[in-house]
Amino acid sequence: MALPFTGTASLQLHIEEISRCVARNVHAVVLLDRAGWHTTPRLKMPHNVSLIFLPSRAPELNPVENIWQFLRANWLSNTVFDGIKHIIDAACSAWNNLADLPETIRSISLRKWDHTGQSLCDALGNPVELGITP
Repeated sequence: MALPFTGTASLQLHIEEISRCVARNVHAVVLLDRAGWHTTPRLKMPHNVSLIFLPSRAPELNPVENIWQFLRANWLSNTVFDGIKHIIDAACSAWNNLADLPETIRSISLRKWDHTGQSLCDALGNPVELGITP
């Protein structure tokens, strides 16, 4: 899902998309920082999705920060875009490139001090095998 904005409405769309894509009888857990639109009580949560919030002011606990850094460094830096469509196309292309590199994702997002992270990745396995559809 690529949107030209972020906020409560976009997060609601994202949560609904996750809910729709998760297999029947599977529960999705989404890890989020505490941005205002993540913590608003205005979100309508589907029965098969739960949110878990990271502690405030702890970006080192949020692996997506490193993912964004990798995307910018490898596919999105030093570029002048002609408009929002080109920005979205480039971001989607970068995400698709990264999705083809599961070991890179693992190496970027795991923390040396987090001994449960590797076990969790090993236990979770392939998202498609878990009933999560792209």
